[in-house]
Amino acid sequence: MFDHADLGALRDSSLRMQGHIRRQTFSPEHAKTLRRFSSWEVSELIFRVNQNTFRGRLAADPSLPSGEVEPDGRQRWFSLEEINELRRRMRINRKSLQPERPANRRAVRVAVANFKGGAGKSTTALHLAHAAALDGYRVLCIDFDPQATLSHSMGLTDVTEEQTVWGIMARDLMRETERMNRVAEGAESGRALPRRRVPASIAETGLGDLRVGDFIRPTCWPTIDIVPSCANAAFVEFASAQYRHVNPDWSFFAAVERWLDALPPDGYDIVIFDCPPAIGYQSMNAVFAADILYIPSGPGYWEYDSTTSFIGQLSEALADLDDFETGTDFPAGKSHKAFLDVRFLLTRYEPGNELHRAMRDAFGKVFGDRMTAHPIEHTRAVEQSGRFLSSVYEIDYRDMTRETWRRARSTFDAAYDEFKTHVLAAWTQLEELP
Repeated sequence: MFDHADLGALRDSSLRMQGHIRRQTFSPEHAKTLRRFSSWEVSELIFRVNQNTFRGRLAADPSLPSGEVEPDGRQRWFSLEEINELRRRMRINRKSLQPERPANRRAVRVAVANFKGGAGKSTTALHLAHAAALDGYRVLCIDFDPQATLSHSMGLTDVTEEQTVWGIMARDLMRETERMNRVAEGAESGRALPRRRVPASIAETGLGDLRVGDFIRPTCWPTIDIVPSCANAAFVEFASAQYRHVNPDWSFFAAVERWLDALPPDGYDIVIFDCPPAIGYQSMNAVFAADILYIPSGPGYWEYDSTTSFIGQLSEALADLDDFETGTDFPAGKSHKAFLDVRFLLTRYEPGNELHRAMRDAFGKVFGDRMTAHPIEHTRAVEQSGRFLSSVYEIDYRDMTRETWRRARSTFDAAYDEFKTHVLAAWTQLEELP
């Protein structure tokens, strides 16, 4: 017989193993650090210019960051901060190296979602974030998944539920309840309106006093921040139902969107949501806040079946929102949710696998031009990066053959380039800031 005490003991044993794995995976200080990038990577893979041209620019201007030189003097290695300074100051053929960004618009928001576990959501979110950062964009990741794979891969492990999306939603409940009470008190009505109350378990946390940026944590990537997650954040699915019972007018699915709207509009360029494998309170917050929906799926029949169920259930959930009636209390005065773009992405794809090729054709016939052209291929380097809680971009190519590493990186580069094209197209559709 196993009860809660036995399960707790198993958890404690697993946590000790997690600590051991982190010590083996990250630096001796138990903190994940970002490696430097060689001049070859910076020129040909990041800036995409000829290596001799890059070296010539460095030699012509001694004030530019020069990186660190290997003992044998053959290669220079640059930090991401140095790469971004080079990006700001260097021009190639009179062209800026800064990434394209539509003027006077807020960050574009992308939800990576599918309710089948193992579809590659966290892997996709991690690699898109890292590729965007290497491309010069400022990225905010929001980990909605209580499994916290993205948070752990970003090097964050000691996280409490108050620091997660649950904290954002609880803070929103308090603030929205206060706002509704002020509206009720100020209403010129012949009858007294009931005063809404926040559960003491929330009111006593002090979350209502937190500033909008207090939920954001830095990562070892200087241009990537994250709202992390943890196992206890799963509590939001139970707590939100209780909170809605206390305040039925609280539009819980817009909590994260309201929080994002309160951030400085020029603080980030791209916001990436890693969604849990379910349609619930957290995933609906991500969906409601997203401009673009990216749906990864493995290349098997069951993944195809699950993806079909996912978009069907999501369609029904969004249709229910269309019928939601809360008058002026509803965010932005509307309940209709529409995405600027929806894309399907195949993951763990093996070009030599006949079944994978057949399923790719099936996905293409069903989803048409919504299907991305470049699947993420399954390679040994990709598998190794997952074991070590890192992206391919974080792995030093000297730890394996350069060709193995290059092949793995090329599949994510191609997926990112296509992703960037869709992001830029959607970005221009956002309303200009006042």
